[in-house]
Amino acid sequence: MSGRDGGLLPESDDAAAAAVDRVFRTERTVVLATLIRQVGGDFQLAEDALQDALAAALTTWRRDGVPDRPGAWITVAARRRAVDRLRRDRSLADRAARLAELTRLDGQEQPPVTYDPVGTVDDDRLRLIFTCCHPALDPSARVALTLRTVGGLTTREIARAFLVAEPTMAQRLVRAKAKIRDAGIPFEVPCPADLPARLGPVLDAVYAAFGTGWEDADGVDPRRRGLASEATWLARILVQLAPGEAEARGLLALLLHCEARREARRSTSGAYVPLDEQDTALWSRPMIAEAERALASAAALRSIGRYQLEAAIQSVHAQRAITGRTDWGAVALLYDELVRLSPTLGALVGRAAALSEARDPAAGLAALDAIDARPVVTYQPYWAVRAHLLARLGDSDAARDAFAHAIGLSEDQAVREFLIRGRDRLSAEAR
Repeated sequence: MSGRDGGLLPESDDAAAAAVDRVFRTERTVVLATLIRQVGGDFQLAEDALQDALAAALTTWRRDGVPDRPGAWITVAARRRAVDRLRRDRSLADRAARLAELTRLDGQEQPPVTYDPVGTVDDDRLRLIFTCCHPALDPSARVALTLRTVGGLTTREIARAFLVAEPTMAQRLVRAKAKIRDAGIPFEVPCPADLPARLGPVLDAVYAAFGTGWEDADGVDPRRRGLASEATWLARILVQLAPGEAEARGLLALLLHCEARREARRSTSGAYVPLDEQDTALWSRPMIAEAERALASAAALRSIGRYQLEAAIQSVHAQRAITGRTDWGAVALLYDELVRLSPTLGALVGRAAALSEARDPAAGLAALDAIDARPVVTYQPYWAVRAHLLARLGDSDAARDAFAHAIGLSEDQAVREFLIRGRDRLSAEAR
């Protein structure tokens, strides 16, 4: 369960706490999205009311028992707390209209909260992400606001991901929420004519949300449990919404290829397993097949983009399940095109790793050396790749330094232990 800024409340093994935690993990996004619509797009009011309702549920359910429809109970309770807050806040120009609408809704029978209504695009979560990514908002705030509202991440976590100070990110989020409320940005999915221009930032936000959930490989963080699945659901719905947009299909293919390998990312003891050492028997064949269909349909639209190229790279890796080998030459060529089209730091580091396999470690290291030194200081994958390449080239001292840097930047304990083992092997070989 979450505190005021998404932080965890104390754990408890009682039924009420377990039910509140379950609602938070599986229904928080759809409940919050519904609340935001009902309170007229006031993100802060909806978030505060939801937190009040979750805290009230813990007390009430311990006393009265868990209701049959916990999500619906939370929705009603949050709406009533929003009414209470609105009655106390007399500064809003549309306060009376909001109160009238919320009071009207409070007398209606509440439908069950559904987490995965695949097949419909009439969903508040879809409206939520288009609102978070509205062009009127500062581009630097769009993904951050999506991670805050859709993902439930704390301001501190988002600030760390964006490499900015927490107060800076807090101000950015406050300004974005205020802009949505004060400018009356509509809580809606754009019309078909506007959809192509609005889709790019939404795809980026979905990808960022997926990556955040993907990093929690063990599913130990309640704020991130289900976030990768939520992002994959959104990607599927975006394909339905914009069937002629190749990049929507490319993103879906990319997410599916990554999700297909989830069970192979950790050993039975919980140790991190790098991609080239994963047991392909653990990869999901149905998910890979769906990813390949999505990628093929994207290619048929003849409009190449970043997500299709990233999906194509993952497709080459997936072929190892059939051929027993990875075609690193093909991976390197795809990275060349990706860097030409979208030279992100991740793409540049990925290209270096691919070149080290397709050619030799020296080629990979040269590619790393060509990257601007400023952004890589805090980019963990750069140092992890650099450490392994230096180790392969026999430069043990420099490799140990790179390992130390990568270890210091690793938040995932399993990844940290993997890197520590790599560093320790170098030390053992030197003795």
